[in-house]
Amino acid sequence: MDQSPDELEIAARGLDVSEALQLPGVVDIIRAKDVPGKKVRTFCGYHEELLAESEVSCIGQMICAVVADTKAHAKRGAAAVKISYEDLPDPIFTIEEAIEKSSYFKPQRMLERGDVTEAFKNVDRVYEGEIRIGGQEHFYMETQSMLVVPVGEETEFNVYVSTQWPTLIQDAVAETLNIPSNRVTCHVKRIGGAFGGKVTKTSILASISSLAAWKTNRAVRCVLERGEDMLITGGRHPTLGKYKVGFMNDGRIIAADFQFFANGGNAADESPLVAEKMVLHMDTAYNIPNLRGHGAACRTNLPSNTAFRGFGVPQGLLIVENMINDVAMVLGSPADKIREINMYKGPSTTHYKFAFDPENLLRCWDECKLRSDFSARHAAIKQFNQENRWKKRGISIIPIKYGIAFSESFLNQAAALVHIYKDGSVLVSHGGTEMGQGIHTKMQQVASRELHIPASKIYISETSTGTVPNTCPSAASFGTDANGMAVKNACEILYQRLEPIRKKNPKGTWESWARAAFMEKISLSATGYYRGPDLCVDWEKMEGQPYSYYTYGVSCSEVELDCLTGDYRTLRTDIVVDIGKSVNPSVDVGQIEGAFMQGLGLYTMEELNFSPFGLLYTRGPSQYKIPAVCDVPLQFNVYLLPDSDNPHAIYSSKGIGEPVLFLGSSVFFAIKDAVAAARSDSGLKGPFTLKSPATPERACLACASPFTKKVPASKPGSFKPWALDV
Repeated sequence: MDQSPDELEIAARGLDVSEALQLPGVVDIIRAKDVPGKKVRTFCGYHEELLAESEVSCIGQMICAVVADTKAHAKRGAAAVKISYEDLPDPIFTIEEAIEKSSYFKPQRMLERGDVTEAFKNVDRVYEGEIRIGGQEHFYMETQSMLVVPVGEETEFNVYVSTQWPTLIQDAVAETLNIPSNRVTCHVKRIGGAFGGKVTKTSILASISSLAAWKTNRAVRCVLERGEDMLITGGRHPTLGKYKVGFMNDGRIIAADFQFFANGGNAADESPLVAEKMVLHMDTAYNIPNLRGHGAACRTNLPSNTAFRGFGVPQGLLIVENMINDVAMVLGSPADKIREINMYKGPSTTHYKFAFDPENLLRCWDECKLRSDFSARHAAIKQFNQENRWKKRGISIIPIKYGIAFSESFLNQAAALVHIYKDGSVLVSHGGTEMGQGIHTKMQQVASRELHIPASKIYISETSTGTVPNTCPSAASFGTDANGMAVKNACEILYQRLEPIRKKNPKGTWESWARAAFMEKISLSATGYYRGPDLCVDWEKMEGQPYSYYTYGVSCSEVELDCLTGDYRTLRTDIVVDIGKSVNPSVDVGQIEGAFMQGLGLYTMEELNFSPFGLLYTRGPSQYKIPAVCDVPLQFNVYLLPDSDNPHAIYSSKGIGEPVLFLGSSVFFAIKDAVAAARSDSGLKGPFTLKSPATPERACLACASPFTKKVPASKPGSFKPWALDV
């Protein structure tokens, strides 16, 4: 669309690229007006601009892209671009500000079971509380990276990109350049980590890179530096949870009312779905007869947040478990007893009216208490705390019930392509992307099992939209479930085709059968397809089946806390997880360990700090601390629940990528248990506030020792806060 003279004048006044274009090596400057097709990407019904045209709504929003022959020249060119701004009249940074101004992305979600309002009138006690959970940076080892290469004579492009969803990249590039999708081939060999951060955000960067390649007719590479990546791409949603709980003196929770507020940032991205998933999981392991929850994604002037391993569940469940802890502290009862009293038992129904059997959840709980020697250690910790004033130990045991699959049903399908060559070697292509979770290894195992040949004869090629079209994202812990079934289907077709050859020569080799099949004109290539489960939620009726099945797990952690500094050490962690009949136990145990450590980082050390004006301060490893080897529990035990199966997934296995991340909260609540012991020595009882992450500073101050009380309180207006709690 042509710009009017007035628009051109405003653009020229606000964005001056003349000086940058004169610098050595600078080839071009890409702006929104250069886009021949769609200038936005659409997520959850909201548009997100590829490049800002008239308004910048956060620090970190992209306005233009400098194309140059070297990275150094590109950086010099970017520094020479002159942009003039006017401050927004009333920016919103915090969740409280968004609530005050009703700044939300729609839809907001609500589910209710029973009559919560009436139930509060018939309980022994009522307590209200809240907890804030900070955001989290994906911090994948490989930042956002892509190479766009123009090929052929008819506007064709090969896109080599680090993404979890190749088809979305294909669609985005085609729509941006206004060309058919069949002119764009997206290739993914492997990804250097993703955790949800390489789904939607990558498509925007790929669109800009493809625009540069189209305009210059040259191959264009885009690799973000760590600070740029952290500033631009967002992360896990900071969340504020408020709750009101009604319970009996024996610990039974009769009613609970939750409000979940997620800081979505300046664009919707997948934020409404994140808030939705908090509401869907708010029952977690507990059968609360009267339960209500509201979920809202707040629109603010921070960089847009996006999907992150667990997709809202780690934030939502911390709020629920904190509520359980508060109930225990009000009653003066051990938290594990309150959890046991309120757990699902026997055939049960969720708050969205989906029937399930919690037997394996209870088995995980009992197994974890047994394996961790919980009762004896709990008594030993109590004795230790009585004998030590400035060092305290704490222990916590936390369960999880995590729904697997996409509640958007169309995302549960998958396809695969399998070739058998004349020499007997097999090539497998599938729609999943390998990002360290071991999906290629598992697909190789599936093909080996179905074709009855050694895995050494099978090669997994790159993931490409040219071989397997219309793929779904590798996310929601559903990659192996979906793609495994597609590979299985293709291999079953091929093995069936070879049956006449095997009958003719039953003592022949696999290689001889492949050659014979070719000579007899039998096709040795097959496409496999898996439709996936039909899942949905009727939000008006407040019922449905959003998940295919549940993965269960329980974690017990013990910490030792230095009350004078807030420093802590995780002494021991025991985890029991129900993953059905694992396709590859070694891979799955690695996933469990990695997810737990990422959760430990979220809840105890990873802290994003913003300036009062919305600038992210923590833009790199020197300012942002992630778990290291020294943070691994001194004793770390992982157990897989025996004698479990799952009829809803490949070979009775279960998805495991996301659920265990929340179990890192067992360290958070162990710290809180140790802090409670320290507060008891100062004569303080009952619930108290400890925000997540439970950094040493927060833990030290929460201990409320005589020393922290000597710190003088600042007078109102005596200083300006250096960081926002968003």
